[in-house]
Amino acid sequence: MDPLERLLAERACERLIIDFVHRLDLGEPSSVAELFTEDGVWRWPEDGRLVKGRDALRAYFGSRPADRLSRRMMSNVLVTVTSRDAATAISYFTTYRVDGYDGGVVPAGPPVQAGHYEDTFHRADGAWLLASRTLHLPFGGATPRANSPLS
Repeated sequence: MDPLERLLAERACERLIIDFVHRLDLGEPSSVAELFTEDGVWRWPEDGRLVKGRDALRAYFGSRPADRLSRRMMSNVLVTVTSRDAATAISYFTTYRVDGYDGGVVPAGPPVQAGHYEDTFHRADGAWLLASRTLHLPFGGATPRANSPLS
């Protein structure tokens, strides 16, 4: 690959990583399924979760509570292009969220999660998509309720 082609592939994969969290936090959560290949996979090995295929992904991500407020911070995104049509990435995330949100400003609290994703990407018909996303969560806790006092 020439350097420009590699750079464009890296940027397309970085865009998918960021688009994923924007759709969860600010858009329609079920629409993250469109960022995956038809047979795409999301897994959380430590919890035993495995979701395969766009329909299952749409249902899984669409089932998040309607009253959940969340913001994910993505960082340390490292994409490695392995061929013209394949790439991998590792990215770090931190998640702030509450359930029971009904508007206004929520008092700041600590993040409920910090971890990283391991992704694989495939390009088909000129478009890059997630083929798999694996969640690694070394720091996690329960999602607080918005009306609960913070300690």
